[in-house]
Amino acid sequence: MKKFGVDLRKKGKKGAKDAKDGKEAKEEPEEKKSRHVIFKLKAREAKQKLDPAVEEQFQSGRLLASIASRPGQSGRCDGYVLEGEELTFYKKKLEKKKKA
Repeated sequence: MKKFGVDLRKKGKKGAKDAKDGKEAKEEPEEKKSRHVIFKLKAREAKQKLDPAVEEQFQSGRLLASIASRPGQSGRCDGYVLEGEELTFYKKKLEKKKKA
């Protein structure tokens, strides 16, 4: 998964990653980008700060999220990814549950 040109995928072992990089280069050719787009992406990347806790979730392949849809909605589920204080609260709660 990429957001503003930054790769958010799971990072595996180095040996496996090197093998995948060769395959990915063949499957996903480099897109042509104008000079303006390249500078815009660099500016966004410089400003971008991803919370370490959220980044850790992306690396593990699991995201904690909260379902925010109203009762009675059928076939639809709205929600948001937990971050900040809310994320730390639920992480502590899950740790306690694992220990018990």
